[in-house]
Amino acid sequence: MTQSANPSTISVADIRKSFLDFFASKGHTVVASSPLVPGNDPTLMFTNSGMVQFKDVFLGTDKRSYVRAASVQACLRAGGKHNDLENVGYTARHHTFFEMLGNWSFGDYFKRESLKWAWELLTEVYKLPKERLLATVYEEDDEAYDIWTQEIGLPPERVIRIGDNKGGRYKSDNFWMMADTGPCGPCSEIFYDHGDHIPGGPPGSPEEDGDRFIEIWNNVFMQFNMDETGAVTPLPAPCVDTGMGLERLAAILQHVHSNYEIDLFDALIKAAARETHTTDLTNPSLKVIADHIRATAFLVADGVPPSNEGRGYVQRRIIRRAIRHGYKLGQKTPFFHKLVPDLVAQMGAAYPHLAEQAQRIMEVLRLEEERFYETLEVGMEILDEALAGDVKVLPGDVAFKLHDTFGFPLDLSADVCRERGLTVDSAGFDAAMAHQKAQGRAAGKFKMDKALDYTGAGNEFVGYEHLTKATEIVAIYADGASVTSLKEGQNGVLVLAATPFYGESGGQVGDSGAVFCDHALFEVADTQKIKADVFGHHGTLKTGELKVGDSVTAHVNSSARAATQRNHSVTHLMHKALREVLGGHVQQKGSLVNPDRTRFDFAHNAPVTDAEIREIEARVNAEILANAATQARVMDIESAQKTGAMMLFGEKYGETVRVLDIGESRELCGGTHVARTGDIGLFKVVAESGVASGVRRIEAVTGENALHYLQHLEDSIGNAAHLLKTPVTEVNDRLVTVLDHVKTLEKEVAALKGKLASAQGDELVTQAQDLQGVKLLVARLEGADVKTLRDTMDKLKDKLKTAVIVLGVVDGAKVQIAVGVTPDTTAKVKAGELVNFVAAQVGGKGGGKPDMAMAGGTEPAQLAQALASVQAWVEAKL
Repeated sequence: MTQSANPSTISVADIRKSFLDFFASKGHTVVASSPLVPGNDPTLMFTNSGMVQFKDVFLGTDKRSYVRAASVQACLRAGGKHNDLENVGYTARHHTFFEMLGNWSFGDYFKRESLKWAWELLTEVYKLPKERLLATVYEEDDEAYDIWTQEIGLPPERVIRIGDNKGGRYKSDNFWMMADTGPCGPCSEIFYDHGDHIPGGPPGSPEEDGDRFIEIWNNVFMQFNMDETGAVTPLPAPCVDTGMGLERLAAILQHVHSNYEIDLFDALIKAAARETHTTDLTNPSLKVIADHIRATAFLVADGVPPSNEGRGYVQRRIIRRAIRHGYKLGQKTPFFHKLVPDLVAQMGAAYPHLAEQAQRIMEVLRLEEERFYETLEVGMEILDEALAGDVKVLPGDVAFKLHDTFGFPLDLSADVCRERGLTVDSAGFDAAMAHQKAQGRAAGKFKMDKALDYTGAGNEFVGYEHLTKATEIVAIYADGASVTSLKEGQNGVLVLAATPFYGESGGQVGDSGAVFCDHALFEVADTQKIKADVFGHHGTLKTGELKVGDSVTAHVNSSARAATQRNHSVTHLMHKALREVLGGHVQQKGSLVNPDRTRFDFAHNAPVTDAEIREIEARVNAEILANAATQARVMDIESAQKTGAMMLFGEKYGETVRVLDIGESRELCGGTHVARTGDIGLFKVVAESGVASGVRRIEAVTGENALHYLQHLEDSIGNAAHLLKTPVTEVNDRLVTVLDHVKTLEKEVAALKGKLASAQGDELVTQAQDLQGVKLLVARLEGADVKTLRDTMDKLKDKLKTAVIVLGVVDGAKVQIAVGVTPDTTAKVKAGELVNFVAAQVGGKGGGKPDMAMAGGTEPAQLAQALASVQAWVEAKL
């Protein structure tokens, strides 16, 4: 039986709370966990550490109202570089989903406070025995070593210096880098000694991979900046970034060796056993299922449904791996989704959005289970057959067939093979997969895109109130480098002391317009943020010369701004209407707002019906007709959340936000908007489609664009009425009449084709040859479609009795081939093999049953030669 956590020990929930309470008492702002999908960061597949939501703060492109923070962050490592999926269920501490306890200093405290507080929390709050703790420091970090040994009092033999052990300067387990360049610095890891009865040696020793010494906390000291040459220089404001695995800490505090024995997993494993009817609670498959329900449920809650690409594909892999382990336990019907209430009972209080979306999470998981169970049994039979006997390697083509036909991700097949001591021919799988569309996945590590090196003060943004502003040029860039001037014809980026231009953010595109003075004109094509409060005006100097320090006038293209504002404001109203009509599960998954239209992606599991679209349009246009004034208020984020405002665009909001009231909608949004809802003019949905599994897209137009769209529709129906020679009001009736007539004519044509083919068939019987008692008929038909081919084949088989028949027809640039074999001949000649032999010669392929097969081709000129080759092929089989 799984060892249950000691009921007298601290629970996982208590560990979370006491951690946050401790750092709150040290002046830290407690920050909520960010979603598993990093906001506005395409370089990272999933949030895989606590510092992800503070990445821009460390890079200097964002700033917060606080300089100390603490959080319990939900993390996922199951895709890209950070991928622990294959180890889950086989080790004591690997997970897909895990929680990271962390505290941060943004240029405030540094090593001394960080290490002393870590020691205080572990030994005085959590009461860990001091003699069980040891630490590592970077070999050259004398400051951290002295703090541990001289100030904290950790014996020198339990403070281990770790040098460059990864093949290069600063390449060390104890030197942290965000990427190849940028912020970096030494780190100090804290380890817990489980005792000499557990195999393994201390960190830095040859036996360090054992389970005796377990890392529980890492304190990273970002004190340097690394350039392209590998040289480091001190940062002006050193920072602290720490991370401690909640599950690992809980195992220690609850006196168990495996993470899967802590109270949270004890409950989930028992729930998995209940749903799979398993009595042995030590079965590794239960660990896999318990781990995977956390990952998959949180992913659905954060808007990642299963799909065949990107993050959705990782989600599908995890779900199907859990289902396979349930199947292994004998569970042949959907069960996985039934664990969601048990998960909510354990984690819903800490993560309220999980509890709020419990029903939707269950539904998404249930649908995926039902889909996979349809093919799971057949796929497992194929896998078992392929691995029977003395097979040591699963062939790559079989692994690909399982993936392509039965939905078995490669790692699922590899999982089964590993359980049996076998391997997968991954190279063969990759070769078979080469012709398929490559899975689009974001890199699993931070990428440091080369940014403009701006160190000056932030802009004053006046674009909410003004479209024109007298200002001054404070920086100029050309080809990514800072310059003092820009000459006529050059492309560049201007930074202004104050600007009315909105920088692209929250789905709204950047403003265009002009920056000018008496002697120069700079045409602004786009506005992008260089940092959180610094806008870069991208464009071309059309005339004259501009220099840093020049006084200029900045003017936004007013018509483009007005059109964009209409589309942005209506997006808020549309989002509210979508939630009212489709349900509260609707979540924004992406948006694009420009002068032409608004494009809004949202979580929803079914197409939006015409009736629902009409209702959404009616609700939005009713708000527009009400002509309510728009109100924007700036407040701290806590106060904003108390007003019930929604975060529409999934931005990385700072501590001060704009709460925007548009009609009955209340959102957090920094974009530009209309003054009154009536300014939007008219709202019309122009397209609805699916962009991924569980994600729909609506495109809509407003104002003049809506008018132009309706006028275009009016022109189209007018042209149709003219062609049909009927009044516009009677177009539908006329179309019904025309279509009925077309169907009648199509039936007549089909009947004539059938008669023609039948007549050809009667003539063809006499052309059949006798090959060892089997009639062989190879012929080309004229004017036959697929149905006629089949009908003719059936008639010929009836007349020829024992026969092999090959019929071909050319239709424009395409070839159709049909092969029929009478039942008494299929033991020697298979229709599917023969049809592929012929099809390969005409640029095609096909398949079917042993007695009937069809194929297509794209090379009509080769048909005669292909048909001529049939006799020799058949003779060889008889």
